[in-house]
Amino acid sequence: MKKILLIEDNKDVCENTADILELSNYEVATAENGRVGVDKVRTFKPDLILCDIMMPVMDGYEVIEELSKDNETASIPFIFLTAKADKSDFRKGMNLGADDYLTKPFEEHELLEAVTSRLKKSDFLRKEFSKNIEGIHEFLQDAASYLNLEHISREYRPKKYDKKEFVFREGDGAHTLYFIESGTVKTYKTMESGKEFVTGIHKAGDFMGQLSLLNPNGTYLETAMAIENTEAYGIPKSAFIHLLYENKEVAHKFIDIISNSLIEVQEQLVNMAYSSVRQRVAKNLLDMFYKGIIKDFPNEGIDIPREDFAGMIGTATETAIRTLSEFKEEGLIKMGYAKRIILLDKEALQHIVDNR
Repeated sequence: MKKILLIEDNKDVCENTADILELSNYEVATAENGRVGVDKVRTFKPDLILCDIMMPVMDGYEVIEELSKDNETASIPFIFLTAKADKSDFRKGMNLGADDYLTKPFEEHELLEAVTSRLKKSDFLRKEFSKNIEGIHEFLQDAASYLNLEHISREYRPKKYDKKEFVFREGDGAHTLYFIESGTVKTYKTMESGKEFVTGIHKAGDFMGQLSLLNPNGTYLETAMAIENTEAYGIPKSAFIHLLYENKEVAHKFIDIISNSLIEVQEQLVNMAYSSVRQRVAKNLLDMFYKGIIKDFPNEGIDIPREDFAGMIGTATETAIRTLSEFKEEGLIKMGYAKRIILLDKEALQHIVDNR
């Protein structure tokens, strides 16, 4: 049962409003002024607050300002109840962070519709979405409902890519954000020398193309090629833009979902700038192990061409091969079937990474 705190100094309005809410299966606590209301927020922990503006001791504006100072209470949906209908009062309340504004006297349906809408939006913002296609579909549908945008809620169908098939190419028009359902994809940039700089190895649950969709030139900034049979979903740029710019809260949640690979790219560049070749090789081996791309037992994982591995750590292929050979001689890794690498000593590899 959802909990609502009603802060209202008019006894009749307070009782009538509380009755309406309780008959609609909400648990209601009341407070006769703002000071009492702020204290009750701490103990009652409401899912939503209904608050009058003109009250003794502490008015509604002071209540929301006080609650906004605490991260635990700042996110509670807040609806003002007031007999004042002046636009400047409305604007002041919304600028302070109110979610809605009901002018007294209000109809029962107006109250319940406002409460239902704000609780629904609050549930969406607090909800955790799994990083698989079911979770992505759920997020898109809930976000579409939150933003009242029907066109971003439809389910997208996967496309299959064979090994070595391009998902997109550097310089092509960037119209799609990709989500990998299964398989593995490498992304890389082609340098002036013609060599490839591998920007990432992406597996199931990863997004690709985020930064490219924000590129002012409107083109992909890198190439994406499947390094094993892959299935990926394409989310149109129009949906991406709406999710990013339509609403601040939705944007924060969307960025949180798609941002992992962006963080990895940043870490990769820092790693290349300040680490030795041995440290870069050790870190990339561990990163690929924790992503499930390479394993610690034979005949599992996927083949990693040595030139791709060299591109990931920013060194010549011969240097990468020599370092892998050193790790093999030291008993840290083992070469398995084809080009598969098997990790034997993760602790020793982590020690190499940490020993700057």
